[in-house]
Amino acid sequence: MSDATQTVTETKTPGRFGRIYQGRTTIDFVGRKRTWFTISIIIIVIGIASLSIRGFNLGIDFKGGTTWQVIAPHSSVVDMTKAVESVGLHDPIVEKLGSSHYQVSADIKSLSGNQLTTLVDRVAKAMGKAAGVNSDQVSNTSVGPTWGGQITNRALEALIVFFIAVVLYISIRFEPKMALAAFIAMLHDLLVTIGVYSLFGFQITPDTVIAILTILGYSLYDTVVVFDRVRDNAGGILKSGDMSYGEMVNLSMNQTLARSINTSLVAILPVLAVLLVGADLLGATTLQNYGLALFVGLMSGAYSSIFIASPLLAMFKEREPRFREMAERARLRSGHTILSPAAAALLSGEGAQRQMRASAATGTRPTRNVAGTPSRGTIQARARKQKRR
Repeated sequence: MSDATQTVTETKTPGRFGRIYQGRTTIDFVGRKRTWFTISIIIIVIGIASLSIRGFNLGIDFKGGTTWQVIAPHSSVVDMTKAVESVGLHDPIVEKLGSSHYQVSADIKSLSGNQLTTLVDRVAKAMGKAAGVNSDQVSNTSVGPTWGGQITNRALEALIVFFIAVVLYISIRFEPKMALAAFIAMLHDLLVTIGVYSLFGFQITPDTVIAILTILGYSLYDTVVVFDRVRDNAGGILKSGDMSYGEMVNLSMNQTLARSINTSLVAILPVLAVLLVGADLLGATTLQNYGLALFVGLMSGAYSSIFIASPLLAMFKEREPRFREMAERARLRSGHTILSPAAAALLSGEGAQRQMRASAATGTRPTRNVAGTPSRGTIQARARKQKRR
């Protein structure tokens, strides 16, 4: 085999994931923003339509009701459901908490007085019989609609405070337009999550509210990581004048893509373990409400951080006069090529070396900007060459 053939064999083009982790991706996140926005709008509209037609499947903590609990090592969800339905309990929600703990929930607020007391006692006796224990060992708890309303109000207050704190922090730490983009991305995650819950009829409990606040914080974290890279590039490579703000955002996204994917996978895999292993195999169904909200929200948060927040930021910033002019110059240029992270690092390194050589020749001190970055034509030529490899 000749040396040329051997070289071609050894430099085999890496796969899609290999390109991501080698910093060789040139995905046009900003240029395809209409596609990403359309996908999100369709999902949100479907969720809102479901919400207006079906509403939420609220747990008793929100709408009020009664729960019964019993330890039944030798029973099953099917047996317990048949037992409580046989005594006149309509639409019960039967859950297995752990390996042998069962909980039955039902909305019986329409009953009062002797009717309510009689039904509560009959359900307790039926559950005790199915579990093989005395009815005294069956505990019951009633939650009124007033308590449910208080929980709902507290959840909304916590959500509003969270949004205000986030907007203030990002406005001060970064800039108001970044805060607006991050706020819309979080609102996107919230709408997607509640839409999925309404569409599939998942029950909303206090655990769901806690999970939603958790995923909003996670989504914000991933968005801030991307915005931090955007800010660094805005103070560096953007000053060369050879790149528009949207192109700089594309570069920043490609630079942080591997980190975003890794962060999302590290967060999603344990949640899947909670749902599949903890809830289904080990019977810890109390983890389902929390884990399900986390899973839906984390998926939505990973999507919004990559495909919603940054394209929105580019759209907002390119409305400013100076960035509008840069975008217009970029649009009129021929041979437009998106710069990959690896190419950007290479070119920045060459620019720094050129500055050092020029400084040594003139006896001046080198600056820390990227004025020595190669011209736009050189950038495009090298980027095209890298993309062909």
